[in-house]
Formats: sequence, structure tokens, C-alpha cells
Amino acid sequence: MMTARLGLPARILLRGGAGLIASLVLLASMAGCSLWGAAPPKPVPADLGPNFAVLGVRQVWGTRIGKVGIPLDVHVNGSAVTLASSDGSVVSVDAGTGVELWRASIGEPLSAGVGSDGRFAAVVTRANLLTVIEGGREKWRQPLPAQAFTSPLVAGGRVFVLSSDRSVSAYDASSGRRLWIQQRPGEPLVLRQAGVLFAVGDTLVVGLSGRLVGMNPNGGSVLWELPLASARGTNDVERLVELVGRTSRVGDSVCARAFQATVGCVNISLRSVVWTQPASGFEGVHGDDLALFGTESNGVLNAWSRSSGSRMWTVDRFKHRKLTAPLLLGRSVVFGDDAGLVHLVSRDDGAPLNRLSTDGSGIAAAPVVAADTLVVVTHNGSVFGFRPE
Repeated sequence: MMTARLGLPARILLRGGAGLIASLVLLASMAGCSLWGAAPPKPVPADLGPNFAVLGVRQVWGTRIGKVGIPLDVHVNGSAVTLASSDGSVVSVDAGTGVELWRASIGEPLSAGVGSDGRFAAVVTRANLLTVIEGGREKWRQPLPAQAFTSPLVAGGRVFVLSSDRSVSAYDASSGRRLWIQQRPGEPLVLRQAGVLFAVGDTLVVGLSGRLVGMNPNGGSVLWELPLASARGTNDVERLVELVGRTSRVGDSVCARAFQATVGCVNISLRSVVWTQPASGFEGVHGDDLALFGTESNGVLNAWSRSSGSRMWTVDRFKHRKLTAPLLLGRSVVFGDDAGLVHLVSRDDGAPLNRLSTDGSGIAAAPVVAADTLVVVTHNGSVFGFRPE
């Protein structure tokens, strides 16, 4: 029977009764549309004006990996960055030189990638197959209970997976043997977007609905739960609440965003929520011990105090541009937009420092830094390395 839900964003999926993804709802874009008439005109971003480069930055290398239309996590291990394309190419690049260290082809489209510990790299195919690569060669594949849009976590000789049915599973990185799986009931809608999955010491930290959940990596038992947002509203769309990557960790402080709901920080040692603030974004956050930075769904850039959550500054010159999650890099906050531009602004007040051009296809993932090089990936599959002059 066809669902009567209208106006669902393309980022949202409807789960079937068996806990598997039943269908991709394509009834609306993030901007919204009307079933009864033409969609309202898309707001036009303001002209950014000339670029006055306060901070000198130059491109030092470039390469290609294939088009990127999946939730991509560019993974950094030392000077190596590992990336994946939608068609199943997985590539490791030396960030200092741009030279490929290895390249592998999975042979089928991906739904999420990529996680790596420097030895093993893991991706998930659209056919729900967890695939692990070692040294550029495929090592093993294992079926998953549902689709996955969050890059696997490779740590401690294991591969951890957060699936769209809100199950968390662990596999032996060498053999592919499943070690455990834990699942909890959830709302019928999930995001077709990367969630939260990382390690803090000997604890696996997972975003489940609006909560940060600490799990024992050896068996999956829950150690603690800290809520950053709660379900609200009267229907499934309004009640949808998920944590989205990237996150910001400084010592025992972990900060994250709940999709279109809040931004907040917790203390995982004290197992307490430090603060939350209303925020309407769908990309993750980044920061240091003093400040936290995030981009909102309308293109506004915000800075919050890490300790209190109070607003430090807001910049709206990028309004109506689709922005990536930010990267705090020295004195700069770095993020990309859907026009293929990379923006560097001052961490102190958001003032522009520089603007870098790529191939114009839009930035596909949050920027990363490795070997003193800023690495940026576009939707057309171009990879750029930038360095200060």
C-alpha cells in the first residue's frame, strides 16, 4: 500500500516492517515542494564579491577517484587519506604528494565509505555487502541486515557497522567473521546520511536516534546513553531525530548535531550532557577546546562556546548555499559549498580569509587535513590538495 506521507526530504527513508529499507521517498527536495502546484523558486545566493586573499593558499596537487554521490567520509591515517567513489573505487593517496598509494575496485556501487585504520579499509555496497580491503586487494565480504549510509569504523582489529535499521554489528577485520550484533527498535523513518560512529579509548560511541550511546566493543552491551535531542511532533516526519557526522572530540568533550534539531556537547567521562542549543542544520560540527563551528541548512555559519553553548558569532553571507560540515584548521574555519568553492574564514569572527576554486561540481565531503595539506573532494570525483603559501 502506498504511503500517504507528503513532502518528505530525499534524505529520509521509510523502513519496512522487517527492519529493512522499503523504499526511497523522493516526494520532495530539501527545499520543499508542493504537490498541487509548481515549487517555489529556489532562493538565489548573494554574490560574494571579489576574493581578497588574506591568507595565502595554493593548490599543490590534484587527482581523480570517480564521481561521488554517497555519504563520504575522507579517512585520515597519518599522511594517507583514503577515499571512495559511488561506482566502487577505493583509493589511498599520500596527502603530502598526491601520489596514489593503492587503488581498488569493488566492482559495484557503494552506499557508504570509507573507514580505515591504515591497514584495512571498509566500505558498504548498495547490495548491503560489507567489503574490506587490505593493501589494495579485497579481503572479504559479508552481508549486512540492512543498508548502511555511515562509513564503517575500523579499530582494534575489528570492523563496526551502523546500519539503517539502527543495528550495530562487529566483524573480525582479518576473517570477516561476525562477532556480535545489537539492535534496538526505532522510528519508522531514518536518514539517508552518515551518522555517528567512532571510538573513544575502549568505548564504541554510536549515534542512535537522538542519543550518543557508549557500547562495549567486545559484545555490544550499552554502557551509557546521553540525549542530545528527543522526538517531537505528531507524525513520523516531525518525530524523526538522528545524530549526523562529523563530530568534534576534545578529551572527554564530544559535540554533535541532531538533524534539524540541536547542537550540543557531552562529557563522556562524567556521562553528562553539558549543553544543547536549537539548531537547524543537517551537517556535522567541528571545533577545539574553545569553540564549536557548524553550518545550518540555510547556509548560515555559527560559532558556539565549547564550554557553555553560548553563541559567539553568526555569519549569513553564505546564505542559500549548500555548505559542508566545517573543519577548524589553525586560524581558519574551512568548508565547501555546492558551487565547488572552498571558503576559509576567521575563527574569531567569521571574516573571509580566502576562497578557493575547484571543478565547480560542488564539494562532496567535509574537508580534512593530513601532512599539512588541506584535502577536498568534489562530486565529480576531483581531489585537490591545498597548502599555505
